[in-house]
Amino acid sequence: MATFAINLKDGSVESSRETIIGIDLGTTNSLVAYMKDGQPVCVKGADGKSTLVPSVIHFAENEQIIVGDAAKNKLITDPANTIYSVKRLMGKSFRDVQGTEGFYGYQILDDDTESLVKIRVKDKFYTPVELSAHILRELKTRIETDLTTVISKAVITVPAYFNDNQRQATRDAGKLAGLDVLRIVNEPTAAALAYGLGNGPDAAPSTVAVYDLGGGTFDISILRIENGIFEVLSTNGDTFLGGDDFDRAIVSLWQQELGITTQELSENKELGQQIRLLAEAAKKHLSSAELFESELNGRKVSLSKAGLNTL
Repeated sequence: MATFAINLKDGSVESSRETIIGIDLGTTNSLVAYMKDGQPVCVKGADGKSTLVPSVIHFAENEQIIVGDAAKNKLITDPANTIYSVKRLMGKSFRDVQGTEGFYGYQILDDDTESLVKIRVKDKFYTPVELSAHILRELKTRIETDLTTVISKAVITVPAYFNDNQRQATRDAGKLAGLDVLRIVNEPTAAALAYGLGNGPDAAPSTVAVYDLGGGTFDISILRIENGIFEVLSTNGDTFLGGDDFDRAIVSLWQQELGITTQELSENKELGQQIRLLAEAAKKHLSSAELFESELNGRKVSLSKAGLNTL
């Protein structure tokens, strides 16, 4: 296996003795990849089923920290100790997220609205950086197991709108996970590269729009690609318009239909996670069906594709 460093400006390739991994640290799911024979390879888990690692962290009774699918299974049974969508909190203060904290099944501290947000788990307090480091550590372990070699260097993608605080928080998370983060790459730039835009010595200069609809955000970036150089001309978007928010819209509809108050969901975290995960299942089901029907604690809930589009 060989790895390469590519100079995007002149197209030159330098061989490297050390594997440098690429990480997509996502709101909902994360993954890790490396280059093999000039092609990117996304690493699957030990079961060989999926390259995606749910960005979920669970703190078990025995002080064990679980990340991924096993942690996601704890969202309903132990929501207060199961952290998800932590990317939305990176580099943010409580003031930035005030009004949305009820969406989370865990406790976000509001003791200082100016300082960076912290999350309480049992009797300990964690920053989004520390929590993200657990996800990155899981990805590092996954690829080290697959390649049977120690990995210490990485490139991590972030949304183009991430400010300096959020980018530094991502670097700090990588360092905590035992990774030297060589570069932070804008996600739209990575997308353009993945689609081969601007590649080749004869590629004409171009201006490209990249839309990114993720678990936490919806944004657009305008890129100028010329001579292998990617310049972000402009970026904009909504940091609270993503898959999580689609789920929340469905939850609000079912709350009204079932007569469940927001206070009830805040006090009953298990119910809150049940209805949130059911809403996510409905959203996915309606990608290929016209109607979703299920039950929530013995009460029927339903949603049509037309109803989802209206929401």
